[in-house]
Amino acid sequence: MQSSSAQVTMQSQNRKRAPAWTEREVLDLIAVWGDESVLSELRSKRRNAKTFQKISKAMMDRGYSRDATQCHVKLQELRQMYQKTKESNGCSMTEPQTCHFYTELHAILGGTATTIPPLSVDSDDGALCHA
Repeated sequence: MQSSSAQVTMQSQNRKRAPAWTEREVLDLIAVWGDESVLSELRSKRRNAKTFQKISKAMMDRGYSRDATQCHVKLQELRQMYQKTKESNGCSMTEPQTCHFYTELHAILGGTATTIPPLSVDSDDGALCHA
């Protein structure tokens, strides 16, 4: 008979972790998130499960396999990373900080809704550009 800790270990080994997000995939996720209709839905609703399903569908349309929960968690991580960087830059005694995707995130999180230009990813080089 196996101990309960051995059973837990076996159960966790049986579950596959989702592959890590590639840089290109994160840029595409940010582009989907930056769409005005998605931003509007996220701002106007308290329960966003359907919006994250929509984001997941848009990612699938771009060739990725991410469910709504994975998209939600990744967007939360990106938002937190941006907020921490922005807060550390608010301290005048420290060197200006940046984080990966800061420019793209600032276009979504740092401006007002009416001044955020739509974002798209150039399919040739993966660069994020304002449409």
